[in-house]
Amino acid sequence: MLLEHKYTIDELVKHCKAGERKSQELLYKQFASKMLGVCMRYATDRMEAEDMLQNGFIKVFQKMSDYRGDGSFEGWVRRIMVHSSIEYYRKHHKMLQVVDIESAGNEPSVNPVAAANLDAKDLMVLIQQLSPGYRMVFNLYAIEGYSHREIGEIMGISEGASKSQLSRARTILKEQITRSGGKRYEYAG
Repeated sequence: MLLEHKYTIDELVKHCKAGERKSQELLYKQFASKMLGVCMRYATDRMEAEDMLQNGFIKVFQKMSDYRGDGSFEGWVRRIMVHSSIEYYRKHHKMLQVVDIESAGNEPSVNPVAAANLDAKDLMVLIQQLSPGYRMVFNLYAIEGYSHREIGEIMGISEGASKSQLSRARTILKEQITRSGGKRYEYAG
């Protein structure tokens, strides 16, 4: 009986840089489910997220020679997935409803009981219900950790527009949480 060799990420990267298809397949299997979760945050549904994932991995393999080993490989792949997802969305959808920061209004407080009954899956459902522009800015800022300046550059909007999109997204999420009273959501993905 032959045992399959377990490769480290560094070994897989090295073999992928050499163009070995089997290593590309193993690397894909290693990261696909986690990166699908990243793509789901930017997609309107699972099919679209899967398309984003495929496009992202094509870029990962095309840019493999650019990976120098600085930082985590997973972080490098994640960054490509985020940029690829935004690029996909721009190509296939109308982009961004921009709200002026002054018209974003005051953010209502969240009912603590409702917030306590909300789990991560429920929150992801609520985030996916945001309009595309709000959802992208919220994800880039709150989840991926980009600054408003970086978000503006990525999305081709001003820093102020990024701030107002985030403010409005937070307001909408708070309203949804308060309205729900903490009820459970069925996962839309």
